[in-house]
Amino acid sequence: MSAATLDAFLNSWLDPEDQIRTAVVATIRELTQAAIKVRRTIDQGALGTAFARARGRNADGDEQKDLDVFADDIFLDAMRHAPVALYVSEELELPVLLDSTAPLAIAIDPLDGSSNIDTNVSIGTIFSLLPATGLPVTGAPDADPAAPFLQAGVNQLGAGFFIYGPQLALVLSLGSGTHVFVLSTRLGTFVQAYESRLIPARTQEFAINAANYRHWDEAVRLYIDDCMEGTEGPRGKDFNMRWIASLVADCYRILMRGGVFLYPADQRRGYHQGRLRLVYEANPIAYLVEQASGGATDSVNRILEITPSDLHQRVPVVFGSAREVERIARYHTSPSGIGERSPLFGNRGLFRA
Repeated sequence: MSAATLDAFLNSWLDPEDQIRTAVVATIRELTQAAIKVRRTIDQGALGTAFARARGRNADGDEQKDLDVFADDIFLDAMRHAPVALYVSEELELPVLLDSTAPLAIAIDPLDGSSNIDTNVSIGTIFSLLPATGLPVTGAPDADPAAPFLQAGVNQLGAGFFIYGPQLALVLSLGSGTHVFVLSTRLGTFVQAYESRLIPARTQEFAINAANYRHWDEAVRLYIDDCMEGTEGPRGKDFNMRWIASLVADCYRILMRGGVFLYPADQRRGYHQGRLRLVYEANPIAYLVEQASGGATDSVNRILEITPSDLHQRVPVVFGSAREVERIARYHTSPSGIGERSPLFGNRGLFRA
């Protein structure tokens, strides 16, 4: 039996009498065409006209590359042809009003992992589809174009990311599992490669930037110390560490084989509230992970239950294998309640002097 195409998958989910579902399907189809255009430019590498050259900083203060802006322009243009009322991205300070009568709002990180552009590491595009709830009346003196984006992630209608790796893949959830589609160059369309991914509840693999160890809160250091103790420590098993520094690449790996990802808050300037953005990074990733039976928190609280206060709000992020995500929360709230821990291990760790 041949695998289903993305079009077939979307058609099976579509209800012609449901305006929202019709809009979601039309928007995803436009997103896929935009992603193919971005992939073609990425494939040119340093030979292309829009690649890794720095051009300043975006609205949120991060370094901006030519390809960041190029990707943002491509996706924004695509959304002009979709039933999307408002578009917001990492590269823009404020939302762009496209069609006040449309039912959807889209939040997007047009090029996640752009610091890896010139090192040939997988990068991607993350998107979140929201109902255009609270859409301001055009011309109203108190109109807030950010309003539709300042709702909790549980309200997402769908989410996904494209990963520009060895294959161009789309990881997508519309609320009934997390599915993976790969672009078939032979067929010229996306084909379902994995149906309803399930992240194992337990894992022996974690992803974190260990270079920031000295800046972490004690709870994070304790958790990593216990993992690094291996079979001789309180966990009683060996762990592997992975860190790609590309959110989509780390998430894709966890969807494929399990694991846990940590990007905690720390004591460095600008990192006290975490580093990843809630609206267009943490929320869509959390949605995908939960739909794959994983967990996603801000170290303690469920990501999808946080109501954003700002378009570019940052948040600590822990996601992956559900049991491990729960354990990390206990390290923050009640480390002494973790049964196998012992005071003996509290002062031991591979990174400690």
